[in-house]
Amino acid sequence: MATLTYVYSDQTAVLGPLATYAEPHAYDLCEAHSERLSAPRGWEVLRLAPDPEAFGPTTDDLLALADAVREAARPAPVRTDPAQDPGESDQARDDRGRPGAGREVGREVGRRGHLRVIPAPDA
Repeated sequence: MATLTYVYSDQTAVLGPLATYAEPHAYDLCEAHSERLSAPRGWEVLRLAPDPEAFGPTTDDLLALADAVREAARPAPVRTDPAQDPGESDQARDDRGRPGAGREVGREVGRRGHLRVIPAPDA
Protein backbone atom coordinates (compact mmCIF):
# COMPACT_ATOMS: atom_id res chain seq x y z
CA MET A 1 0.00 0.00 0.00
CA ALA A 2 1.16 3.52 -0.74
CA THR A 3 -0.12 7.09 -0.67
CA LEU A 4 -0.13 9.24 -3.80
CA THR A 5 0.08 13.02 -3.66
CA TYR A 6 0.60 15.59 -6.39
CA VAL A 7 2.83 18.66 -6.41
CA TYR A 8 1.17 20.63 -9.18
CA SER A 9 3.70 23.48 -9.18
CA ASP A 10 6.56 21.01 -9.89
CA GLN A 11 4.47 18.70 -12.10
CA THR A 12 5.41 15.78 -9.83
CA ALA A 13 3.45 12.83 -8.53
CA VAL A 14 4.86 11.59 -5.22
CA LEU A 15 4.28 7.97 -4.26
CA GLY A 16 5.35 7.22 -0.71
CA PRO A 17 4.57 5.09 2.35
CA LEU A 18 0.97 4.82 3.47
CA ALA A 19 -0.06 8.02 5.25
CA THR A 20 -0.99 7.79 8.92
CA TYR A 21 -3.68 10.51 8.68
CA ALA A 22 -6.14 11.66 6.03
CA GLU A 23 -5.21 14.46 3.66
CA PRO A 24 -7.74 16.06 1.32
CA HIS A 25 -5.58 15.59 -1.80
CA ALA A 26 -3.84 12.31 -0.93
CA TYR A 27 -4.92 8.98 -2.38
CA ASP A 28 -4.19 5.57 -0.87
CA LEU A 29 -3.35 2.93 -3.47
CA CYS A 30 -3.12 -0.83 -3.21
CA GLU A 31 0.17 -2.53 -4.09
CA ALA A 32 -0.88 -3.45 -7.63
CA HIS A 33 -1.98 0.07 -8.53
CA SER A 34 1.02 1.73 -6.90
CA GLU A 35 3.38 -0.43 -9.02
CA ARG A 36 1.54 0.41 -12.28
CA LEU A 37 1.18 4.14 -11.59
CA SER A 38 1.95 6.47 -14.48
CA ALA A 39 1.83 10.26 -14.53
CA PRO A 40 0.59 12.63 -17.22
CA ARG A 41 2.99 13.48 -20.05
CA GLY A 42 5.66 15.89 -18.85
CA TRP A 43 5.19 14.95 -15.21
CA GLU A 44 7.72 13.11 -13.05
CA VAL A 45 6.89 10.25 -10.67
CA LEU A 46 8.90 10.38 -7.47
CA ARG A 47 8.82 7.06 -5.60
CA LEU A 48 9.86 7.29 -1.95
CA ALA A 49 11.07 4.00 -0.48
CA PRO A 50 9.52 3.20 2.90
CA ASP A 51 11.76 2.98 5.94
CA PRO A 52 12.07 -0.74 6.84
CA GLU A 53 12.18 0.08 10.55
CA ALA A 54 8.80 1.80 10.28
CA PHE A 55 7.08 -1.56 9.72
CA GLY A 56 8.06 -3.02 13.10
CA PRO A 57 6.38 -2.21 16.39
CA THR A 58 7.49 0.97 18.12
CA THR A 59 8.54 1.21 21.75
CA ASP A 60 5.15 2.81 22.52
CA ASP A 61 3.34 -0.15 20.92
CA LEU A 62 5.31 -2.65 22.99
CA LEU A 63 4.76 -0.73 26.23
CA ALA A 64 1.02 -0.47 25.55
CA LEU A 65 0.86 -4.21 24.90
CA ALA A 66 2.77 -4.98 28.11
CA ASP A 67 0.43 -2.71 30.11
CA ALA A 68 -2.63 -4.42 28.62
CA VAL A 69 -1.26 -7.87 29.50
CA ARG A 70 -0.50 -6.77 33.06
CA GLU A 71 -3.99 -5.30 33.43
CA ALA A 72 -5.64 -8.47 32.12
CA ALA A 73 -3.59 -10.65 34.50
CA ARG A 74 -4.43 -8.55 37.55
CA PRO A 75 -6.96 -10.34 39.82
CA ALA A 76 -10.41 -8.83 40.11
CA PRO A 77 -10.94 -6.69 43.22
CA VAL A 78 -12.80 -8.31 46.11
CA ARG A 79 -16.15 -6.70 46.79
CA THR A 80 -16.70 -5.36 50.27
CA ASP A 81 -20.21 -4.01 49.70
CA PRO A 82 -22.07 -4.15 53.05
CA ALA A 83 -25.41 -3.84 51.22
CA GLN A 84 -24.84 -7.16 49.46
CA ASP A 85 -27.05 -9.94 50.75
CA PRO A 86 -24.75 -12.68 52.13
CA GLY A 87 -26.93 -15.35 50.51
CA GLU A 88 -26.71 -13.78 47.08
CA SER A 89 -23.77 -14.58 44.79
CA ASP A 90 -21.98 -12.09 42.55
CA GLN A 91 -23.39 -13.98 39.59
CA ALA A 92 -26.89 -12.75 40.43
CA ARG A 93 -25.77 -9.13 40.14
CA ASP A 94 -25.50 -7.11 36.94
CA ASP A 95 -22.47 -5.07 35.81
CA ARG A 96 -23.44 -2.16 38.05
CA GLY A 97 -23.66 -4.39 41.12
CA ARG A 98 -27.45 -4.25 41.39
CA PRO A 99 -28.83 -7.36 43.09
CA GLY A 100 -31.27 -9.52 41.22
CA ALA A 101 -30.73 -8.04 37.75
CA GLY A 102 -29.30 -11.30 36.44
CA ARG A 103 -32.43 -13.21 37.51
CA GLU A 104 -34.58 -11.57 34.82
CA VAL A 105 -32.73 -13.25 31.94
CA GLY A 106 -31.57 -16.36 33.72
CA ARG A 107 -28.93 -17.41 36.21
CA GLU A 108 -25.36 -17.06 34.96
CA VAL A 109 -23.46 -20.31 34.72
CA GLY A 110 -20.00 -18.79 34.53
CA ARG A 111 -18.15 -15.56 34.00
CA ARG A 112 -14.70 -14.68 32.65
CA GLY A 113 -13.81 -11.01 32.39
CA HIS A 114 -16.60 -9.22 30.55
CA LEU A 115 -17.98 -12.45 29.01
CA ARG A 116 -20.79 -14.45 30.56
CA VAL A 117 -22.29 -17.88 29.99
CA ILE A 118 -26.06 -17.86 30.42
CA PRO A 119 -28.09 -21.05 29.97
CA ALA A 120 -30.70 -21.14 27.22
CA PRO A 121 -34.25 -20.44 28.43
CA ASP A 122 -36.49 -23.48 28.70
CA ALA A 123 -39.00 -23.42 25.85
